[in-house]
Amino acid sequence: MTVLYELSTVYSMIVTRWQAQVVPSKEQIKMIFMAEGLEPKEEIYPVNGTVKEHRHPFDEVRMVVAGELFVNVAGNQLLLRSGDRIEIPSNTKHETIARGNEDCVCVYAQRISI
Repeated sequence: MTVLYELSTVYSMIVTRWQAQVVPSKEQIKMIFMAEGLEPKEEIYPVNGTVKEHRHPFDEVRMVVAGELFVNVAGNQLLLRSGDRIEIPSNTKHETIARGNEDCVCVYAQRISI
């Protein structure tokens, strides 16, 4: 299921919830990103690891491989689980916290908007 969150009249955050029983592996997720022309990178957050509120001049595409990631994007709060994907527009304030009882492993990439 994909949900579109309108952050403004110009920018939208896209969240895709993984619906299948089998979650893709880290390698499969990286292949999905590469098929979209993205350069995937891996990031591991320890339990309760936090990235404070920030923004950057590119879209962020992120998919959770394992664990849970709480995200706050411009006041929209979501919990992402294995297989879930989020696309955060450039210059949008966001922060993250790893939740649950295991490290959160993510694959992410930067997309330059034109």
